[in-house]
Amino acid sequence: MQDEGYNCEWSQELKIAQSFDQYLNAWIIIHILKDKFGWDTKELGVIFNMSVGYDYKGILNENIQWFFDKMADSSTELQQKIESIRDIYPNIDNIQINPQISDNITLSTMHGCPPEEIEQIGEYLITEKKLHTAIKLNPTLLGKEKLQEIINNSGFETHVPDIAFEHDLKYPDAVRIIEKLQKKADEQKLQFSLKLTNTLESLNHKNIFPEQEKMMYASGRILHPISVNVAKKLQADYNGMLDISFSAGIDAFNIADVIECGMYPATVCSDILKPGGYGRLNQYIDEIRGLKPEKYTKSNQQKLNQYAEQVLIDDRYKKIDFQETSIKTQRELNTFDCIQAPCVDTCPTNQGIPDYMYHTANGDFDKAFEVIQQTNPFPATTGMVCD
Repeated sequence: MQDEGYNCEWSQELKIAQSFDQYLNAWIIIHILKDKFGWDTKELGVIFNMSVGYDYKGILNENIQWFFDKMADSSTELQQKIESIRDIYPNIDNIQINPQISDNITLSTMHGCPPEEIEQIGEYLITEKKLHTAIKLNPTLLGKEKLQEIINNSGFETHVPDIAFEHDLKYPDAVRIIEKLQKKADEQKLQFSLKLTNTLESLNHKNIFPEQEKMMYASGRILHPISVNVAKKLQADYNGMLDISFSAGIDAFNIADVIECGMYPATVCSDILKPGGYGRLNQYIDEIRGLKPEKYTKSNQQKLNQYAEQVLIDDRYKKIDFQETSIKTQRELNTFDCIQAPCVDTCPTNQGIPDYMYHTANGDFDKAFEVIQQTNPFPATTGMVCD
């Protein structure tokens, strides 16, 4: 990920059974980590959310129904997994793992899915599957004029075609769906929430996807002010009473603001896909430590209103803030090479620049010098001429 990111519509790479297997692996690993680190809490401490799409007919298919059943009761597969990892983690037999992997779901429909179908799927998940349900909405709900104004002021080259506004969910339809599904969830004593937002449909201008792919879907920094203002618009109509989780250009510098606006859980993706992404997670924790946010309060709504105005003028969400540098490399990447810094490739001696900077920052100059000498026989000379 260089800055803003793009994906194609059909980005699922796994078959249903493979997806379930990954869900189950993760579910087990979370329990093992809790045991390994000795986190002595009664609750597991996670919301383990599953995702589903794309249309009502597909959800009724036999393989998706199998997935629902297995997520509700994975007893057989769970026991097989436990037996297979006992030699790796012997204490697995002392860990209580609920065979119900998840009781909550996020619906992310395809761009252009009719409003009646979104409502139909949501009602099915709530009334038939008895799942706490979140509906992921599209950024086009902000409206063409406001959305285009934000993009034009941002300096990004993203171009949203008229058809995106024509076939995506319209705001009045979204309001109707929210009210109906909230009522259904209340009747079933289930949680209903919104997730903001889906990716933003735009014309393919990056030469990343094949030419026949006319559209691509933007995420990351460009999406943040748009989605925040979608949240502001929705909460204004519901007096701040909507349960909203947020996923759009979250980074370590805005995570606290988003949560203080009452929008959580907050999902991070694009920032992690940039170089050093996972290394910044500790900074996220530092930023939100001590926060005690509450939902459904007037102060949250006031904070959201202020923040929605702030992000429209903040230079961090404008393209001019970044140089157009590439993190691509012609060198073959190894298994754990995804964090290889481009400065290493640019350096004629391929010096371990991040390594020696790390040791220098920690005051270990001898170790830093040792790293330099591994690839550079003349550091005193190149140090005088290297730009």
